[in-house]
Amino acid sequence: MSNNDSEKNKNIGAESDAVVTLSEVRLDTEEARKDEADRKRAAKYRMMTEEKVPDVIVKLSIPTIISMLVTAFYNSADTFFVGRISNSATAAVGIVFSVMAIIQAFGFMCGHGSGNYMARMLGAGETKEASDTASTGFAMSLIIGAVLAALGIFFREELAVVLGATKTSMKDTIDYMTIILLAAPVTMAQFVVNNQLRFQGSAVYAMVGLMAGAVINVALDPLFIFGFHMGVRGAALATASGQLISFIVLFIGSRKGGNIKMHLRNVHLNFHYIKEILNGGLPSLFRQGLAAAATMLLNSASGRLGGDAAIAGMSIVSRTMLIVSCALIGFGQGFQPVCSFNYGAGLKNRVRQGYFFCVRIGTVFLSVMAVLCYVFSAQIVRFFRNSDDVVAVGKVALRYQAVTLPLMATIVITNMLLQSIGMGVRASVTASARSGIFFIPLILTLPHFFGITGVEVSQAIADACAFILAIPLVVPVLRGLKKPMEASAGNET
Repeated sequence: MSNNDSEKNKNIGAESDAVVTLSEVRLDTEEARKDEADRKRAAKYRMMTEEKVPDVIVKLSIPTIISMLVTAFYNSADTFFVGRISNSATAAVGIVFSVMAIIQAFGFMCGHGSGNYMARMLGAGETKEASDTASTGFAMSLIIGAVLAALGIFFREELAVVLGATKTSMKDTIDYMTIILLAAPVTMAQFVVNNQLRFQGSAVYAMVGLMAGAVINVALDPLFIFGFHMGVRGAALATASGQLISFIVLFIGSRKGGNIKMHLRNVHLNFHYIKEILNGGLPSLFRQGLAAAATMLLNSASGRLGGDAAIAGMSIVSRTMLIVSCALIGFGQGFQPVCSFNYGAGLKNRVRQGYFFCVRIGTVFLSVMAVLCYVFSAQIVRFFRNSDDVVAVGKVALRYQAVTLPLMATIVITNMLLQSIGMGVRASVTASARSGIFFIPLILTLPHFFGITGVEVSQAIADACAFILAIPLVVPVLRGLKKPMEASAGNET
């Protein structure tokens, strides 16, 4: 063998050794990452199933409460800034709120459905099943969002009429709605990633993502509306920009901290995963979808009896109640992953304990907020729109809703319990009660007999009826959860 051949063989051997070494390094790195992710998942599991239930709920609910309040405030930012333009512009934002609620409904369906099942699978130690569910729920949201955007834009004029737009608010409604619809796929995907993070116990990542979008929205609202003189189109563009930034931050967060990572290869649009996602997500779809339908009927009745001022007044009340209820929902969302994890792990007594803890705290909080809303009703409405006609309608409706506000704690937490443990039918009934089963018949009948007063009082009566319905639905479930405390629950108080 020549010297050249010998040298070549040495080089080939060195290169082979380098390739092997590089492969070993990569393998070691991947193993280290996998071990770190497994360690973090194990730590989350211990937190969910072994720490004191109230402590875990509070720990998880603080970032979710902040997230929900931030979301409510930046959703109300459009109402605040547009309220400086005109009654018709304020009415348009309130009218399109129904479209936003529909988009949110499908986003929550995919997010809550996949998140609930994920959490139960993680509690049962089925990481692969949880991973496939996450990817499938995300893919479903993009597909549904694209379909909603296409249909909504194609029929936007007809949709504006159905939503309750008047002749004076029609143009603003279409302008605002078109941009909101274009952003529907990203908006829905953002809701999915946010909820999946929450159900894995990564509430801080979820909070950071929502807050990033909120900052962008609030900052861009005055710039686009007044600086660039875009009016309601500027408000919609600011909202869409905030949703996009929120999605980007949340998606990055979903790939950190031992969270389940979504991959295209894990998408399985088959009967099994769709069924599980729908079972856990349909209650959210019913709740949000019926809320959208209720808002349409509310706007229609308000516009018929009091014009744009009445629509604006009722829209402001709805946004105010949204801000208050978001704090309760955020608190309940701290309960949901605890509920799903422990139910999946067979620790049912911890589920029951968490339910009563949340109902007690929620009722006290809403009682305080009810007093404030009743006493300062006129000032709250005038903050959004300084118009006597708007305040006249809004303050009365806000006082009526304040009376029944404390009952919402039982309604909301009951729905979250039933949904999180996979009782889809009962959860769908409780989710549909407030805005659908009771409110829709009331808003269709009471205004015919009592005029604008019928509009103002309908939601309060619906809330009282929803509370009465929730009790017999949840009591048998709570009795079934009342079992001897498992060994791993020894740290409970």
